[in-house]
Amino acid sequence: MLLHKKIVIIGGTTGIGLSAAIAFVREGAKLVLVGRSPESCAKAQALLGSDVSVYTGDAVDPTTAVNAIELCISAFGGFDGLYHVAGGSGRKFGDGPLHELTLEGWNKTLELNLTSLMLSNQAAINQFRRQGTGGAVLNMSSVLGISPSPKYFVTHAYAAAKSAVIGFTKSIAAYYASNNIRINLLAPALVETPMSERASKDHAILNFVKTKQPLDGGRNGRPEDLDGAAIYFMSDASGFTTGQTLYVDGGWQISEGQYNND
Repeated sequence: MLLHKKIVIIGGTTGIGLSAAIAFVREGAKLVLVGRSPESCAKAQALLGSDVSVYTGDAVDPTTAVNAIELCISAFGGFDGLYHVAGGSGRKFGDGPLHELTLEGWNKTLELNLTSLMLSNQAAINQFRRQGTGGAVLNMSSVLGISPSPKYFVTHAYAAAKSAVIGFTKSIAAYYASNNIRINLLAPALVETPMSERASKDHAILNFVKTKQPLDGGRNGRPEDLDGAAIYFMSDASGFTTGQTLYVDGGWQISEGQYNND
């Protein structure tokens, strides 16, 4: 479905982004992967070979997405789509419940999850407009942006950022639809990634997840659970779809989630 597509994945060297990269290459795409860690970048390059070029950079740097798109054009002869996966927890900076939230925690969390995404989307839109072509942008939110979990996932700046991503994506999708630029959104629940390591090692949280994400026996999501949806949104199959949010959440939104009486 992605044959001859040239795509940039911001946050493409670990977790959800790397899983998507593997799936995209299998579908025929050429990729530029952006990662912060030289080690993860080197591993991704070794894993995927000549079908990808890897760029080491921080998504909050205004030059990173611009340079990655330029690399995509020079390496593969074009640019068709952007998948923005990069984000992160601001917990170590002071994100948490509002009465404990620090200003640094607030600012850093929004920078990681909202500012970085704005910058990459802006770079993609500018390039599509220069080319005079349509294109696809796929952003990453979280089910926590609309469906709180007050006992185990209490990071109010993160929830605010991920909710803002939804509004931002819909707003720009509406504005650029007449340019045939499609902008859509994935919103997972708890997925096993480096960012979710704390929760994935907590027995009480895992028991909660069994009832909050009850699909497939009740489990954490896996990065590959999002791959099929990402392929759809980055392919021509979604040519008449924009401004949509798809919650790949194992049933999180429609399930109560049970707490043990301990």
